[in-house]
Amino acid sequence: MKVAVMTAIGKIEYTEREIPQARDDEVLVKLEHVGICGSDVHYYETGRIGDYVVKPPFVLGHEAGGVVVEVGKNVKHLKSGDKVALEPGKTCGQCEFCREGKYNLCPDVIFFATPPVDGCFLEYVAHPASLCFKLPDNLNTMEGALIEPLAVGFHAAMQGRAKAGLTAAVFGSGCIGLCSMMALQACGISRTYQIDVVGKRLEKARELGADAGVESSVANGIDAISDLTGGRGCDLVVETSGSDAAAADAVRILRKGGTLVMVGYGKTGMVNFPMSLAMDKEISIETVFRYRHIFPMAIDAVAGGKASLKGIVTNVFDFDDIQSAMDKSVSEKASIVKSVVKIGG
Repeated sequence: MKVAVMTAIGKIEYTEREIPQARDDEVLVKLEHVGICGSDVHYYETGRIGDYVVKPPFVLGHEAGGVVVEVGKNVKHLKSGDKVALEPGKTCGQCEFCREGKYNLCPDVIFFATPPVDGCFLEYVAHPASLCFKLPDNLNTMEGALIEPLAVGFHAAMQGRAKAGLTAAVFGSGCIGLCSMMALQACGISRTYQIDVVGKRLEKARELGADAGVESSVANGIDAISDLTGGRGCDLVVETSGSDAAAADAVRILRKGGTLVMVGYGKTGMVNFPMSLAMDKEISIETVFRYRHIFPMAIDAVAGGKASLKGIVTNVFDFDDIQSAMDKSVSEKASIVKSVVKIGG
């Protein structure tokens, strides 16, 4: 099979590897679409994210959708020809976090495209059947690939205890920001406001259902949110941009007793925001690390028309053009909301 390998920072080359064989509890999936995540861009551009350092050769890509072509002898719920979305993290199942159901916190997780584990910029992958979720007939494998970022958005919404009657704001209108906005709405949030420095991304947010977009580079976002909420502020704010300024403004636009959910990773891993104000308001601060038990919920939301994953995609690249896909993801961050690589299909 053909494999796209990151051989150095900013360089992709192709090689061939043997097609893997499915073990008894696995399925062999012919990948059709793989999304380019912000983490892929970070690894490609700088070679690291925090303590995770790439040592080439390395395969990027963890947002995957494809078609089952072979099933292990113990697999009963999937068959050849089924379209699936792949949850990319294999956990130990034995640690305290796995036993508590918080398997996203497993210290021994094996996660696609997280060093030293190779990712999915390749044609076939053998994966545990329990982590392959069948897609209904009205979803395609490109949507299947994007179930992964939508799962992050749903986890953020659940961490923030999103429900009907609440007003929320989302900082950042990249893929995760837009997925968070759609997840909030699917959970019943009454009004969602999107905040970003890039006007084009706010257009996409409004197109996908945001009640209003605030371009914070040309307007005072705090005043704008105050006007939109009648001076009350938001019940819930989800911060996906990783910006210190956004984190600080998130505290300012929250009402007293509100909830801040931190999703975005900044360049330094450190965040500065007005702690005294946060304490005066007695806000709750929640954080997000990937997701848990979310894929079925996310698939149902898309199948039921509550989230439009096709609407997020702005660029589709062929498998033979991954170098260009990654280069443009670095150089055209302001205009590219979500890129997907078409592996096959």
